[in-house]
Amino acid sequence: MLRDRMRLAGVSAARALARRAAAPYHLVKSMAIAPPERLRVAPPEIRTTDSTVADEIYAGYFSFEGKTVQTHGASPFGLSAPTPGWRRALAGFSWLRHLRAADRALAQANARALVADFLSLRGLPRRDPAMEPAVIARRLLSFLTQSPVLLDGADAEFYDAFMRSLAHSARLLWRALASGEARGADRMFCAVALAQYAVCADNGRKIGPQVTHALSAELDRQILSDGGHISRNPQVAVDLLLDLLPLRQVIAARGLQTPESMLRSIDRMMPTLRMLQHGDGSLALFNGMGATALDRLANVLAYEDSRGAAPANAPYSGYQRLEARDALVIVDAGSPPPPEFSRGAHAGCLSFEFSLGFERVVVNCGAPAPQHEDARELARATAAHSTLVLGDMSSARIGPRGAGRWAAGRILDGPRVVSVERRQLEDETTLVMSHDGYRRDFGLVHARELTLTHDATNVAGRDRLLVAENATPRAAPTEFEIRFHLHPRVRAAPRGADVELTLANGETLLFEAVGARPLVEESIFFANPGGARRCAQIVLRGYASPQAEVRWSIQRVEALPPVPLAGDV
Repeated sequence: MLRDRMRLAGVSAARALARRAAAPYHLVKSMAIAPPERLRVAPPEIRTTDSTVADEIYAGYFSFEGKTVQTHGASPFGLSAPTPGWRRALAGFSWLRHLRAADRALAQANARALVADFLSLRGLPRRDPAMEPAVIARRLLSFLTQSPVLLDGADAEFYDAFMRSLAHSARLLWRALASGEARGADRMFCAVALAQYAVCADNGRKIGPQVTHALSAELDRQILSDGGHISRNPQVAVDLLLDLLPLRQVIAARGLQTPESMLRSIDRMMPTLRMLQHGDGSLALFNGMGATALDRLANVLAYEDSRGAAPANAPYSGYQRLEARDALVIVDAGSPPPPEFSRGAHAGCLSFEFSLGFERVVVNCGAPAPQHEDARELARATAAHSTLVLGDMSSARIGPRGAGRWAAGRILDGPRVVSVERRQLEDETTLVMSHDGYRRDFGLVHARELTLTHDATNVAGRDRLLVAENATPRAAPTEFEIRFHLHPRVRAAPRGADVELTLANGETLLFEAVGARPLVEESIFFANPGGARRCAQIVLRGYASPQAEVRWSIQRVEALPPVPLAGDV
């Protein structure tokens, strides 16, 4: 049967991803990297800049990760950091681009003075967030990109210290890659920073072949065949392209050969990002994705060479897309990523998001901003997603904070078999899906069908609980909940046995259900650029007996007749 073949395909794909994530490659443990005499080229800056930030920094205000520190004339690097995230952002120096954008001699002198403050530090402890591989990589990339403004008019002492710092950072990054200290997606950013150094520094050709090998190996390991990142987090792909695209440009400027793996990865990643993009430009809120920085995403997608229709299917990344006119449904239909890449992943299997044009309707709660790290565990739970929750438990088990260095934050267990089948009919398209994330605890499988009509007037769903193969369902009564989190711009109000949804543009939708009564309850939307906001959610509840079934639909309506009151004739 086709369904059985899809199940086996899901198992094979999951196992292949696990093997790919664990595939080792050999790197020499250390590499001699001498300070360069000069830089041949500087990478372009494609991140958006804001000259007003330069004014704040000149006034002594450093704002990162939702925290602001006033230095009162002291060096920010000698102050006690309010959070580790603030320290990482400070020591990563990405903020230098704002000082360069000010295009004033005063701002440029301030930039050089702040870098000199950091270079004068001695013996930073290894546990300092500034010495984490990902932060070192960001600092090296920032220094290389902003080197024209930093070195223009610099004295010999600063110049030499700057070059020594570049080489020292490169040695630390190579050591982190070779020793395995850098893990997960951080390995990719370390390899990109090393490659940027090898292209820009006049002595970079000596380490070029080894660095190219490391970069190509990480790209082949982390960028899946459909263009998604192995972590399944769309934000990782955006951040990576913001660094890969300038690298591609400087390689071309030097007349060097761009690694085939790099060209292939960039070409594949762009369409996949568009696949996950709603009509308002935001990316769907899956697996660690928070508020979309629309300017950064636009800067990335502007480099796409050929733009066709967004893909409908990313089987290796585990995402599906239904689109009709201005209606769009995006679905998480994949297993959790390998443990090494799962620290940001969510337990949101078979959750979906629904938008109409610029208006997002059904969403997931999304990842909170870094300053709200205490809400991360809540945001990763299945209940924070628009899908079925069984027994108030998540479909994937996430290691708690105190579980030890290896297990903390990682997905330890979750859906192993996720089946997907796309059915294309004359007037509608249906996704028929299932996952076995609740097999171990309840002996049940969640089966979900999502249908979008081609006239964009109706999204319909069918959620069922089936007995898993060779499993015995739990005898004790268990309750299920099917949640539909609504975007903060959507107003929800009961209308008889249904729920009326009013969008910000005035359009009205009607939510109907058979098999459970829809209730409107409070929820929270973490992925708001200005901070978490209250929102509403529709909840369908019932008992989790085998073959339990709920059907629901969200239908566009022109105008609804008034609800008759008791006693009306």
